[in-house]
Amino acid sequence: MLKLKLTLSLCLFMPLLLSSYSYAQTCSKFTFSSNRVFKSCSDLPVLNSFLHYNYDSSGKLEVAYRHTGIGSSRWVAWAINPTSKGMVGSQALVAYRQTDGTMRVYTSPITQYQTQLREGKLSFQVSDLSATYENNEMIIFATLGLSNNGTTLNQVWQEGGLSENTPQMHVTSGPNVQSMATLNLLSGETATTNGGGSKLRKRNIHGVLNTVSWGILMPIGAITARYLKVFKSADPAWFYLHAACQFSAYVVGVAGWGTGLKLGSESPGIQFDTHRTIGIVLFSLGTLQVFALLLRPKPDHKYRLYWNIYHHLVGYAVIILSVINVFEGFDILKPDKKWKNAYIGVIVALASSAALLEAYTWFVAVKRKRLEGAGKLPHGANGNGVNNGYGARSQQA
Repeated sequence: MLKLKLTLSLCLFMPLLLSSYSYAQTCSKFTFSSNRVFKSCSDLPVLNSFLHYNYDSSGKLEVAYRHTGIGSSRWVAWAINPTSKGMVGSQALVAYRQTDGTMRVYTSPITQYQTQLREGKLSFQVSDLSATYENNEMIIFATLGLSNNGTTLNQVWQEGGLSENTPQMHVTSGPNVQSMATLNLLSGETATTNGGGSKLRKRNIHGVLNTVSWGILMPIGAITARYLKVFKSADPAWFYLHAACQFSAYVVGVAGWGTGLKLGSESPGIQFDTHRTIGIVLFSLGTLQVFALLLRPKPDHKYRLYWNIYHHLVGYAVIILSVINVFEGFDILKPDKKWKNAYIGVIVALASSAALLEAYTWFVAVKRKRLEGAGKLPHGANGNGVNNGYGARSQQA
């Protein structure tokens, strides 16, 4: 009985072991249909990619980059970065299948983060450049003339979609931001570059902090101040709620600002001009709002009206810019659609609440004036728990 159990166990687990071994040996066991032979190869850690190569001491590097499990309407690229471990500055080989079925392969120097993979000369010589596509596998062949004597390369590989015959921006999350590694040409060892995952986490933290602070708490604080202060029963609670909400939003926003600065310092050459400019303006206006509280005149001061106008205009400007910049961040980070849809739902809910409260306060103001005009209420008296006049200011404001 024991022998039978052992036999059954071996029968069950042997195929798994063999399949795992087969997968681990995908690179070394692969045979090229063109009868090309590569002495060394490396299984790249993400994106179903493999690098086969021949290298000699003169600096000549013959490569075959394979990308498996990819559709015909996608592009692939493999690159060497002579200056750093990131994408910016890398020298890429790009290939894709055109709409007429022919293969297009060319070189593209990556000079900025959101690149369109424009054709151009690389910083080293490239010859024998070609590409094939068969059975959902794309292969780029090339011979590179490396001028330096180093045997360790910073490599980057990538894939993305096509619009007609034009490569589009690749996904900026998951494996697509982890496809960087160093390659030892002598040993064939590939080591992933540290920081890909941690940088993605920092970007996510940056996005969450700024969405919650500038994009949600700030509008809630403004709604609290504009509509709760109309009710006498909410005075002075509305003021403290407004101050607490806005101060919390500013503190969390400062943390988001800090993570943005850290990401910028760790990503030389990567810059999102619109998002960055709006962020600078937001931080500046938010800081002005905080310090303006120290200069707030008393309610009966002759300059209080001008301070209120400034405070409201800057506050509404911050809210509008905040929402715009949150959507800019979504376009950059490209998270799952559910997160963007959730934020849209929050904004719609806040906007709907503000519209209903706006209509109600106008209704209260008009009704109040009619009652005063008919003499049913003494002028300046309070009725229904509502302060006299639309938008009356609390002495705490």
